[in-house]
Amino acid sequence: MNWFVKICPSRYLAGLAWLLLGVLACPLAGQQESSTVQDDQTVERPGILEKPMDFSQAPKIVKPPNGPSPSQIERSIDRGVKFLMMTQNQDGSFGTHETNRLSEVYAPIPGAHDAFRAATTALSVSAILEAKGRDPEVQPSIDTARKWMLENFRNIKRATGDAIYNVWSHAYGLQALVRLREYSAGSPEMVAQIDDLMRHQVDMLRRYETIDGGWGYYDFNAQGRKPTGSSISFVNATVLIALYEASQVGIEIPEKMVTRAVAAIKRQQKPDFSYLYGEYLKNRPMMGINRPGGSLGRSQACNLALRLWGDPQITDNVLKAWLYRLYLRNGWLGIGRKRPIPHESWMQVAGYFYYYGHYYAGLCIDQLQPEDRAEYQQMLSEILSKYQEPNGCWWDYTLYSYHQQYGTAFAIMAMQRCLPSGQQAEAEEQK
Repeated sequence: MNWFVKICPSRYLAGLAWLLLGVLACPLAGQQESSTVQDDQTVERPGILEKPMDFSQAPKIVKPPNGPSPSQIERSIDRGVKFLMMTQNQDGSFGTHETNRLSEVYAPIPGAHDAFRAATTALSVSAILEAKGRDPEVQPSIDTARKWMLENFRNIKRATGDAIYNVWSHAYGLQALVRLREYSAGSPEMVAQIDDLMRHQVDMLRRYETIDGGWGYYDFNAQGRKPTGSSISFVNATVLIALYEASQVGIEIPEKMVTRAVAAIKRQQKPDFSYLYGEYLKNRPMMGINRPGGSLGRSQACNLALRLWGDPQITDNVLKAWLYRLYLRNGWLGIGRKRPIPHESWMQVAGYFYYYGHYYAGLCIDQLQPEDRAEYQQMLSEILSKYQEPNGCWWDYTLYSYHQQYGTAFAIMAMQRCLPSGQQAEAEEQK
């Protein structure tokens, strides 16, 4: 200390002065902190933040949404459908491998791009069918897309030992085929072809199930014939929701495969119904991506998957709490939108979770009682209506040339679930 005083006397005296000021200020600081805490206890905290672990009642809506009218939503959907039809490839598929970027997502050719195009096509078909399925204007588009799917979906497989993007194709392919089945109801022969292709997708998902149950899209471990990569919570949810839809039209689903996938999601579930990104992060539960802000894009899908397959813990109040959290805390998810590098944003959120998360929020709204939906529909439509591009599309992350189509498809299907039905729509318009 004597050496330090001789060399730096002014710094030493300055340090003593700051220390003295700190000591003198301590009682005042303590009083101020106590006062702040006391004041904070009297402040009404918004909705989900008031009692974030209490799901015994629905969240109190303290920030009323201000979404577009039903007619505005319909116009927005129409613009999105027109964009999809305008950008459909000549062979009936949607999306391409073309890119203007210097670096892109790892996608070994050709398998990864076969999977990307198949998944994008399936999503686009589902969106057009949900929005305009019986409109004669879209039938040529649907017919050529159906032909492409029937001819190509049997060829979608694992790209390499480490890249298993085809799981997305099989899941979204199932959902599109369920809708195409209804669209093709007048042709028993076509329905039979679709059913057979659906069974093939289920079998492919059985083949690519990970060894610990569920599914992932990478295998950086042994790259075995049966994937040895980590089970990923939201991939499990995506597949389980698709399998449930297929089961509702009579397609047999292996019970053990479902049980293992449900168990994998449950292992990644936290007490507040947020979910780990993947099981490989089980020892880092408080990592940003595993916190509620990082889970905003996947909690809706995971909650919905568990509910559909009979989990009694996923009540309406759980769904409502996470719908409201998505609205109040949308910035955590939105701040990753259109960023060029995956997971570079706060909470390690990647841009491509944005419309994915909102699509499954729309499916969660469908689970609510009709009389409980209006506020949550307003929340979702308010968010999505802000981000439609001038050409009618929605996009959240530049992924070769698939992003505008898959983003638009997700958004159309989410917006479709924001429309009140029948007399409710007419009454809303009269207002």
